[in-house]
Amino acid sequence: MDGGEEQASGWVHKTVESGEWAGWSYYNADPFEDHAGPFYYRVDEDGQRVSAFRTEHKHMNGGNFLHGGAIMTFADYAIFVIARDALQDGHSVTASFNGDFVGSVPPGALVECRGEVVRNARSMVFVRGLITSGPDTVMSFSAIIKKTRPRT
Repeated sequence: MDGGEEQASGWVHKTVESGEWAGWSYYNADPFEDHAGPFYYRVDEDGQRVSAFRTEHKHMNGGNFLHGGAIMTFADYAIFVIARDALQDGHSVTASFNGDFVGSVPPGALVECRGEVVRNARSMVFVRGLITSGPDTVMSFSAIIKKTRPRT
């Protein structure tokens, strides 16, 4: 996953230069997401932010489909990718998350998320999105991100 680096608010954003994820970026400043991922993002040809990952054995539940907790972890990652411009690389936390599981995902599948900022208020950002695998919807969600100040 070596690539170019961009520093933003203490987070290092890296761009993958080769392999399946060439041209995609990632950041590795969240220990839980580092453990649960790897998760990637890019801006598509329409200017929309897209998050993605490929399912591995560690992401599966007992039925050998993508675990609901893995989907929710990816969705939580994706809401911050979607809202990045609204957050201006400031500090923020997930205040609310509502999701509907509507499909399953097998091992080795590509999972993507696209969404939009519904409203960018003074202290909150409202986001909604869809997680898909191929042509199938896996989850629809809405979330609220609370803009915070760094703790001293």
